[in-house]
Amino acid sequence: MSTIMIVEDDPKINQLLQSQLEKYGFRTVNVEHFDRVMDVFVSARPDLVLLDVNLPKFDGFYWCRQMRQESKCPILFISARESKMDQVMALENGADDYITKPFDYDVVLAKIRSQLRRAYGLYAPQEGERTVEVSGLKLFLERMELSMQDQKVELSKKEALLLEALMNQYPRVVSRERLLEKLWDEQFVDENTLNVYITRVRGKLKDLGLEGAVETVRGSGYRLRTVWEDGQ
Repeated sequence: MSTIMIVEDDPKINQLLQSQLEKYGFRTVNVEHFDRVMDVFVSARPDLVLLDVNLPKFDGFYWCRQMRQESKCPILFISARESKMDQVMALENGADDYITKPFDYDVVLAKIRSQLRRAYGLYAPQEGERTVEVSGLKLFLERMELSMQDQKVELSKKEALLLEALMNQYPRVVSRERLLEKLWDEQFVDENTLNVYITRVRGKLKDLGLEGAVETVRGSGYRLRTVWEDGQ
């Protein structure tokens, strides 16, 4: 059962979308507090997002960019704004399609099914899955999952990128500058943001029983330690 996240502040449209989608076997997740869209997104890990442009707090373009930092799942805008520029902005910010209101529910369902097939089904790329492995610790990059023996944890996109860098460089140190470049490319971010993600990755490793697997090398950066082998 695919999970569809609906980010729509009009209660009537929200309810109609939810009813129609559930009628055809989809699971739906709604946003109630529009300053916490990403909290819902990260928690629900939806297969597809329906996203309005005009929203409280921040607009849909902003949330689309945030989602793209965490996931490659299909994002479809549904909006009353019909201008060419709005549609261009949606696609430029990472959306996969743009549907204008008023819309036909059959068309929305067809577009949802099409995007799901392209992302996960019949038309999805059949390339071999990219993985990185260090001493039994295995990172599945496409599915953003980390496993050790019979245990596994799910990751955000940034967490997966950070672990990829540490695992590819094992047992060498990865500098903070290199991690900032890999995770945020040319974007300016506060270095404390990297500290937050290091803490999150350590938490995910701890969930696998691998506490202490990311070592801080003062003045240099971070490196992966195979604590499950050396017993330290």
